[in-house]
Amino acid sequence: MARNELAVTVPDLSGKLAVVTGSNSGLGLGLATRLSAAGADVIMAIRNHAKGESAIERIRATVPKAKLTIKSLDLSSLASVNALGGELNAEGRPIDILINNAGIMHLGHFALTGHLLPLLRAATNPRVTSLSSLAARMGGINFADLQWEQRYRATRAYAQSKSANLMFAIELDRRSTREGWGIASNAAHPGFTKTNLQSSGPSHGKDSPTLLARFYGASRQLASFMWQEVDEGIQPALYGAVSPGAQGGTFYGPRGFLEAAGGGVKHARIPGHCRSEADCRRLWEVSEQLTGVSYPTS
Repeated sequence: MARNELAVTVPDLSGKLAVVTGSNSGLGLGLATRLSAAGADVIMAIRNHAKGESAIERIRATVPKAKLTIKSLDLSSLASVNALGGELNAEGRPIDILINNAGIMHLGHFALTGHLLPLLRAATNPRVTSLSSLAARMGGINFADLQWEQRYRATRAYAQSKSANLMFAIELDRRSTREGWGIASNAAHPGFTKTNLQSSGPSHGKDSPTLLARFYGASRQLASFMWQEVDEGIQPALYGAVSPGAQGGTFYGPRGFLEAAGGGVKHARIPGHCRSEADCRRLWEVSEQLTGVSYPTS
């Protein structure tokens, strides 16, 4: 094993309940497959039911006994997030693993985790793993225009959303420790992994590709060694969500050059703006205001 590389160990997850957002394709599909193969009951929280059914067929082609359930979730709609939270709380089953994977919707995942907090706290050693990106290093939170209402810049907005995901993961773990929630919260990024989001995400909201999107496209053609397949790209998130050695308040990424690829896992570098406790706390408070979802405090 290379120096600083972390060993991904997936224990027997029989009897455990995992919720994975955006699990009908890409990283989410890969994670749902690995969790199912380890025996977990997996809730696939997704927008498109037909795509979910197709994803289930793909998973069961390799994991015939996979225990999978589709639940409707549109992270851009707080009403949809609230509905799923209400449904799962009514069912009352503790949630052992929550992977906030889908898209770039920080506020949706903030609200969803808040709604599911009672079920997470009811589990034994629950984990919350939130997906960020290397793009988080490109910029912090623009508190003066948090929702880009004055001037929308696709690349900056994309980077901000990934910074927000990382800051949320760190602050959630900090509050869990302080309040005694018993939840280990960490974050992961997939480096350069061949998914649809890595191609379209940086141009979200624009008809023409941004500079970042053009870089992604060109590098996939001209420097394919920098890119990895989904099975490799899920390793950091898988480590954070289930490996016994994973810890809260940490950030995991690929072990290769610039954390772009490499097929292994190591501790990822947290950008300075994401380490600011004051900014993490401020973003948390703003997120509560914007979503109407408040986390309990002592």
